[in-house]
Amino acid sequence: MIIYNVTVNIHESVHDQWMKWMQEKHIKEVLATGKFFSARMVKVLVEEEMGGTTYSIQYTTDSKATLEQYYLEDAPRLREEGQALFGDKMLAFRTELELISEH
Repeated sequence: MIIYNVTVNIHESVHDQWMKWMQEKHIKEVLATGKFFSARMVKVLVEEEMGGTTYSIQYTTDSKATLEQYYLEDAPRLREEGQALFGDKMLAFRTELELISEH
C-alpha cells in the first residue's frame, strides 16, 4: 500500500476558504479519479516560524504504478486550481510513503 502525502502550510488570511475548498471540493475530486481508496486530513502540531497552519492530507492507493498514473493523468489539473485560488498563500510539498506494517 502506498500513501501519497501532501503537506500544506496555509496562510491565516485564506485559511477558512482553503479549508472549505479542501473538505468540500478538492479531496472529493482527488478521490473521484478512482486512483485512491481513502483520504484523511490531519493537522500538524508544530508552530512554523513562517506562520500559517500546516496540514497533512494522506491519500491511500494500491501501488506506485497507480500513483504514477495519477501524476500523469490527474495531478496537473487538480494542482492548478489550488495554485490559482491561493497562490503564494499556500505552500505544499509531497511525499510518497510505503506502508510496511500496521500494529
